[in-house]
Amino acid sequence: MRIPRIYLPQPLTRGATVALDERAFNHAVRVLRLKVGAPLRLFDGQGTACAARLVEIGKRAAWAEVADTLPGDVESPLRLVLVQGIARGEKTDFILQKAVELGVAVFQPVFTGRGGVDLQGERLERRIQHWRGIVVSACEQCGRNRLPELRPPLPLDDGLRLAAEPGLRLLLDPLAEQGVRTLTPPTGAVTLLIGPEGGLDAAEIARARAAGFSGVRLGPRVLRTETAGLAALAALQALWGDWI
Repeated sequence: MRIPRIYLPQPLTRGATVALDERAFNHAVRVLRLKVGAPLRLFDGQGTACAARLVEIGKRAAWAEVADTLPGDVESPLRLVLVQGIARGEKTDFILQKAVELGVAVFQPVFTGRGGVDLQGERLERRIQHWRGIVVSACEQCGRNRLPELRPPLPLDDGLRLAAEPGLRLLLDPLAEQGVRTLTPPTGAVTLLIGPEGGLDAAEIARARAAGFSGVRLGPRVLRTETAGLAALAALQALWGDWI
């Protein structure tokens, strides 16, 4: 049986006994039904992971003893920033989950003209909390010890201004003349802009180009928003990241 990996955002020191927070308790005890003595892998979201074991379980709390720090770092050497137009329904949830698995370092959701998504006030806060849970669960599943940065949703222009980093700035465009293989390897990050369902409108594309984004195509087919960014991330990891 695979040893469960659990996110615990607190210092993990060898020999220390740490209390599981509410989320970790629910996952370990109520969902996985682990018993005293069960082995765990705890990680703090900042890059540290440790072997541990459950030493005490109460009705509403549990404690684990931290053992040795675990070696290994699965973070990609290629810094990937995904600026994603927010899509309807659960599509953004899916994109975020898979982007974490594919090694994205920063996820910046943006509001666009064709997105058709209205998130404000309490509804927006609930959605952000929901997305944070997706990030944590994806890291627990895929073995990442460092949580990627999830930024709050912004209007497109603000997202482009704040998210774009030195390096390549790419906009997926099936009509673009250059393909991914023809790109010069980046010396910095790769910031990737993906439109929502229906894509970006002409004015948004023009503003993206003015912000330094170049069109690039993956192939002759038009991809859905929930496919496009993930396919591009995979291609970039294969070219310059840690995919072999």
